[in-house]
Amino acid sequence: MRKRLDVAIAGEINLDLILYGLPEKMPVEHEILASDFRLTLGSSSAILAHNLAALGVSVGFITLLGKDALGAMALDRLAEKGVDLSKVKHASGGVSTGVSVLLNHASKRHILTYPGTMFEMVVGDLDLDYLATSRHFHLSSLFLHRALKAHLPGVFRQLKARGLTLSLDTNDDPEGHWGSPLDELLEMVDIFLPNEDEARQITGESDPEAALTALAARVPLVAMKCGSRGALVQKGTQRWAVPATPVAPVDTIGAGDSFNAGFLATWLRGEAPDVCAAFGNRVAALSTLCPGGTESFRDPGFMNSFLLRSQ
Repeated sequence: MRKRLDVAIAGEINLDLILYGLPEKMPVEHEILASDFRLTLGSSSAILAHNLAALGVSVGFITLLGKDALGAMALDRLAEKGVDLSKVKHASGGVSTGVSVLLNHASKRHILTYPGTMFEMVVGDLDLDYLATSRHFHLSSLFLHRALKAHLPGVFRQLKARGLTLSLDTNDDPEGHWGSPLDELLEMVDIFLPNEDEARQITGESDPEAALTALAARVPLVAMKCGSRGALVQKGTQRWAVPATPVAPVDTIGAGDSFNAGFLATWLRGEAPDVCAAFGNRVAALSTLCPGGTESFRDPGFMNSFLLRSQ
């Protein structure tokens, strides 16, 4: 059966308020001045949906958000790129859309998040028949889906039985447990997309290459993001070290999600894992050239010029 969508994503959505030029140590009861700020589309799931759509992939996105200005603005950003939002739901009971405040201190940052509706989405908010109209299903931010995560193994099994391929990026576990249902999901996914720190935390290995070996024994294809060093990719016993695309970054927020977008867009075209990672690295580099995780993708001319130039 011909699929209507290339990728379906169910996940969280929020805006990012990013403040720049702040000292790492900030005293209380004292006004501290930032050098600049941006309000951009945030959350791993929404950044991925936006950037995949910008790359020409047909994307459907299910989320739960509040009936507020933050939620409306976030949806507008996704609609700009043609993401199908027909199954988005609004929370009842006055729960608001989440927000993240990112405090940039040169090469480091604090991330402060109010989860809002991120913690509220339940399995009943997911239209599985709609998700099954896609070729591929992706989940990000596993440990932020507190009301949903116990039901995710059942969701994954149903979608796999209906012919979808599956990918997962856990992102961080704010509680540091890396527990259920991760082990069960790893047995079902086709592609796992951790960064090297997440891979070490999940496997208990101190060396990222050993962590990759452990994960590749469980998942058919693992693409591990290594920041400025690029990516390590393994399929079975084959491993590729794929160097990063060199740029002078303005902001690294969302670079990992942008790598995922580039990798998945290329993988869906049937390309080899090292080719997928090379394009993922180019897309990640592009994302760092403007503040936030999506701003580099809002101007098609700027985006296409960079991606062609960096081949």
